[in-house]
Amino acid sequence: MNASTIKPRVAVHKFSSCDGCQLALLNLGEDLLTLAERVELVHFAEAGPLNPDTDVDIAFVEGSVSTPEDLERIQHVRAHSRMLIAIGACATSGGIQGLRNNADGAQWIAQIYSHPEAIASLQHSTPIARHVKVDFELWGCPVNSRQMLAVVNALLLGVAPRDNADKVCTECKRHGYPCVMVTRGIPCMGPVTRAGCGALCPGLGRDCYGCYGPAESANTDALAAQFAHLGLTPQAVAQRFQSINSQAPVFLAAAGKARTIRDE
Repeated sequence: MNASTIKPRVAVHKFSSCDGCQLALLNLGEDLLTLAERVELVHFAEAGPLNPDTDVDIAFVEGSVSTPEDLERIQHVRAHSRMLIAIGACATSGGIQGLRNNADGAQWIAQIYSHPEAIASLQHSTPIARHVKVDFELWGCPVNSRQMLAVVNALLLGVAPRDNADKVCTECKRHGYPCVMVTRGIPCMGPVTRAGCGALCPGLGRDCYGCYGPAESANTDALAAQFAHLGLTPQAVAQRFQSINSQAPVFLAAAGKARTIRDE
């Protein structure tokens, strides 16, 4: 076979997550069929192919590292992947399960399961980049089909993929949505949150809650001050940053500052 006709080998791996980011690939519809003609999907349990141990050119990883088995498996995935891309909030910041990082996880398990000793769970839920080299991160909870297709197309063209690092506020302006914080006094995370969702929540008249993670140059101090001006208590301000991307360093620091104010 001519080298130019060899398709890039692609794997999609799931760690601790809900599968939502993998669905972004499945939801491509006809574009997924076209993609399948351009790459060889060697491992994608959600879609059928099962071969997690083979060497691949591109590995997409969904989910956080939350169990001892995850710790071992992510090293194996990295060793067998030329390029590793973390997709979604769980993979990039620990996800919603990262909320347990500041709590007594063992106590939660004991309250839920009749045999807690059967649950193998790490004390913390951590992003993929905490453990192995990540070549690119795609933020979102979940990421969307448009993002996934853009990344794959960029890689197939041999160029570095790019993610939208603008703020949700820019998307509101493009769509002509009125600012819910200015017009209705609703605390909104849009000024510090990465764009990519199409300003879905503000477009429906409600506040952004930060599911796409922190934007570049996010001024969390100014937003926290605005939240306080709108009447939120320091605890409520901290909770705004302690959501889906609570372990993203920018949001984690903002929540810590708010808690400091509360404790004074």
